[in-house]
Formats: sequence, structure tokens, C-alpha cells
Amino acid sequence: MRDDLPVWRSLLFVPVTAEKFVRTGADRGADAIILDLEDAVAPSQKAHARTLIESAIPQVARNGADVLVRVNRPWRLLVRDLEAAVIPGVAALMLTKVDSPEHVQACADVVADLEAERGLQPGALKFIALVENAAGFFRIEQIARAHPRIVGLSLGSEDFAADVGMQSEPEGLFYPKQQTIFAARAAGIMPMGFIGSIADFRDQEGFRAIVRRSRRLGFMCASAVHPLQVAVLNEEFSPDPAEVERAERMIATYDAAYAAGLGAVQFEGAMIDVPVVERARAVARRAQALQARLNAPRPPSQRA
Repeated sequence: MRDDLPVWRSLLFVPVTAEKFVRTGADRGADAIILDLEDAVAPSQKAHARTLIESAIPQVARNGADVLVRVNRPWRLLVRDLEAAVIPGVAALMLTKVDSPEHVQACADVVADLEAERGLQPGALKFIALVENAAGFFRIEQIARAHPRIVGLSLGSEDFAADVGMQSEPEGLFYPKQQTIFAARAAGIMPMGFIGSIADFRDQEGFRAIVRRSRRLGFMCASAVHPLQVAVLNEEFSPDPAEVERAERMIATYDAAYAAGLGAVQFEGAMIDVPVVERARAVARRAQALQARLNAPRPPSQRA
């Protein structure tokens, strides 16, 4: 995995036009807030929505959440969205309906021009690529590697299911979601999402089961459409303390045996080898990164 990836477990969608949600979004505990210009905003409100981004940033970021903006796909809307969203305080853009690496590269060119014009740090603004149709799915590996700005890759369950004519059920989503994990991991970026529908936020236990299974399959974080989902995402995408302690014991045992020149290593009644220990190292690194995020000092303007 690349070493410049953000540390996220949960990303909460907030319609930028919904003043109440913008005002309260920071209190939900999400690692990132996605200010939505796309599906949650009516066509007649798109232009007005862009004018609200700048004032929304300090509100949703006041408790330390990273700020993202989800942009529209049609180019006439997208260019205007980029003009409005490439401003201080925005950490990343969620690019929607990505169906080719060329689309990502074109967006990156526009963003680079805007960064230069506005005196922003070159390359600082990151991308999440959201693949939502069959055309994009069959190019998902190229999309994942399309540009260094990309830090995360996700398959949009509802839009993808609609595009291919199926229900957004785990059985049908398993193959495309698993391919998303593989493409992201091969590119060294975060596989984002879970195998199931994001729409039913009322079934908390069912949602927890979906997220827990998805983490075991390789996903690292996911977005939420309702604040009730945030706590579940934070809990399930965080390593369990017992899991971390076991990983640390395993690493110490293996490293000691390796230093002693031993070829076979026993750990708590089982033989362990390099892939098993690498998984343990990944758990330990994830726990350290999350702890560092939680302990990071916030600027005065972002303290509760």
C-alpha cells in the first residue's frame, strides 16, 4: 500500500444544500465528510450548491474530519464543480461514474491548472474513483492506476446494479466488488465500500454483518448515507484490541526467531510464515495509523 493514503474508516455524505446536515455533520464521528454536489442535489440547485462549499468546509471540519466533495459526471457540470471545489480545506474529490482512465487524467489536468492558478500545493488534492457502470468495471484496473492523485477506489452498488439490470444484493455484487478490491490493492490504494446495499440504514445489525464480512474480504473503509451507519463503520473498520495484541505478539515471536536464524516458527500452537506475519504487520500498522489520527492535534478552528 502507498504511504500517502488517508486514514479513513467512515465517510459521511452530506448534501451541501441541506443547512441542518452541514451544521450537524461534524458531530457524527465520521473520519471524513463528503459534501455532495451530485445525487443529493436537485438539478435546479446545482449552481447554488457550488456557492455553498466554501462556507460549509469549516462547519463540517470543526471536529477534525477531512472534507471531500462529490462532483457530477457530465462535463458541463463537472468543470463548474471543479472550479468551485478546488479550494483550501478540500482534501479530496470523489469522481463519479468513472468509466475510463482518460476521464481521471482529464480531471487531473484541470485540477492541476486550478491549483497553480490559486497558489495551492501541487498534487495535494486527492481523488476517489467511483466506478458505477459495466463499461467502467471492465477497465477498473486501468482506472485504479490512472493517476497518482487516486487514493481510493469504490464500486457504486446501486448505480452499478441498475446499469447491469440486477438487484443490489450480495450474491450479484460479490464478483464485481471483489474485483474492485483486487484492482485497488494492485494499485496500492484503498479498496472502499462493502458488499451489499447502502440504502437500508435502519437495519443496524444487518449492516454490521455486511461491513464485518466486507472487512474480512479486504475493504478498508466505506461511505455512509445516514449518521446511524457511522459508528458501525468506525467500529468494524478498526482493528479489535485483542487482534492488535495478538498481531504484536506474533511479530515479536517471528522477528526473534528470524534473528536467531530459525527457519520454522511456532506461535501459540501453530506454524507461521511470511504471509501470515505480513497480515499481522498490516494490522499493527493500521492500528498505529488510526491511533495517530485520533491523537493528532487540531488547529484551533477545528476544535469542538
